[in-house]
Amino acid sequence: MSSMTDAEHEAFEQQLKDVIQDLYQIMIQVATYDTTGRPGRDVLSEELKTLSHSIKSIHEVSSSPTTNLPLVPPELLDYVESGRNPDIYTREFTELTRRGNQLMRGKALAFGDFRDVLAREISTAMPELRGDVERVVEETGGRRTVANGKKGGLWNGRGSGDDSEGDGSESGSGSGIGNGNESEVGTGMGMRITNGNRMGNGNGSRNGVMAGSALAGS
Repeated sequence: MSSMTDAEHEAFEQQLKDVIQDLYQIMIQVATYDTTGRPGRDVLSEELKTLSHSIKSIHEVSSSPTTNLPLVPPELLDYVESGRNPDIYTREFTELTRRGNQLMRGKALAFGDFRDVLAREISTAMPELRGDVERVVEETGGRRTVANGKKGGLWNGRGSGDDSEGDGSESGSGSGIGNGNESEVGTGMGMRITNGNRMGNGNGSRNGVMAGSALAGS
């Protein structure tokens, strides 16, 4: 179905004007109609035939499957029939659309935040599903780093680890980047004497401080 060209639109508009003009002529003939005079009856009959022909032409154009006429909302016609300004309908429709867009955007953002939190929790609780979680996050418009726990600061981690055997002693303080089970950014202080195994633990938050110490004997 193709849209109307400018020439077709002007022709259709002229047909509508002809119908209005025919109705006006009939109104005049009826107002001055003389039942005793034959010319009056003939003129009125011709005006009715002309009106019928004009309406038939409009119907043929509007019902043609090759013509795509502009769609006029029924609510807008109700505004015009009630004597209201059509601009009021346009303003109310625009405001309603804006509110609907704001509502849908809020829902989309809320579901996105829930997706990120759920992805982090699943990746932490079930590391074997991390690959599937990352794929789902990416396909739904998220970022892979969400599943790795590197985005946002809504989670805390606990970590423990084993150190390899070695000789010597080491002490110091410093700052660095925590792993995925601890904080994203943290500072740590500790002392260790190694000649065997070392066990350490610490708690951390996004911008927190963690402290730990370990002591192992051979």
